[in-house]
Parts: sequence; C-alpha cells; structure tokens
Amino acid sequence: MSRSPGRKQENHKISRELFVLTYGALVAQLCKEYEKDEDVNACLDRMGYSIGIRLIDDFLARSAVKKCRSYSETADMIAQVAFKMYLGVTPSVSCNSVTGNKFSLILDKNPLVDFVEELPAERASLCYCNLLCGVIRGALEMVHLAAEVSFLQDRLKGDAVTEIGITFLRKPEDRKHRRN
Repeated sequence: MSRSPGRKQENHKISRELFVLTYGALVAQLCKEYEKDEDVNACLDRMGYSIGIRLIDDFLARSAVKKCRSYSETADMIAQVAFKMYLGVTPSVSCNSVTGNKFSLILDKNPLVDFVEELPAERASLCYCNLLCGVIRGALEMVHLAAEVSFLQDRLKGDAVTEIGITFLRKPEDRKHRRN
C-alpha cells in the first residue's frame, strides 16, 4: 500500500490544529480554576517548563544541530529550527543589548492564537501563551543555559506584534568549566 505524498503534511496540520484547540481549552479551564491572572500565568509557565525539559531530547535527536557557540547562535536556532519544527512558524530575531545576552523573538503569526479573537476585559493581565516561555526556559536549562523568558508584546493585548524576550543570565565565559 502506498502513501500519498501530501498525507504527512495533512496529519501535521490536523495535529497542530488539535493542539491549538486543546491548548485553548486548557487555558479556559485554568481561568475557571484560578481567580488571578498571575496564578494562571505561573501555571502555564510551569507546564511549559516541564514540556521544555522533555522536548529538548526530541529536538536534539530530530534536528541533528551542532553545539551553539554564542547566545546569538542559540537564539537563531530557537527561531529558525525549533519554532519551525514544532509550531510551523519562523520568528525574526533581534539582539536587544550591547552585551549580547538579550534577544527578542518576534512572531508575525502566533499559531497558538489562531482561534482566539481577544482576551476578555477581566483577564487583561493574562499571558495567554505563557506556556511558550516555560518551554523555552526549560529546554535552555537542560542544555545548561539559564535564561529569563517573558512576553514583551502580545497581539492579544493590542500590540503590533508578539514578542518574546530571552535574557541569558550568565556571561559566555561563565559557562566554561575548569577541570581539576
């Protein structure tokens, strides 16, 4: 039995749509369980972190990427390979600091909000896609890169773009290990 060439792509699209719908239901349920947006945001971040620490193994196995030598290479790898692989989008990357440890991932299209029009007025401080921040932070931690990850701009909140900020917490020379 032969498989039609477009079938794999079709399954991928269905899986992504199912994920997006399931994610929306998850956020809605968390909003029912928690009164404060900060609690929902923290829960989404924790869930994302747990996903990220597991997802990095799949990413490294499927992408066959080499070790990144700088923070800018790491940011590019997240945008060009990881986001493309798992969400089907490629954000642009910009460096936000002279020291080279702060980057922004700018998403023209965020697939997690495909079925969301706007946040309810009473949920103005909800960070709907905070799961992504946790995923990035967890994955980076598993390759020994401590980072703070947060949303800087969000289209759901009326901003022009969706922007995720990544701040690497150690200087590159701090990552080198001395052997005794």
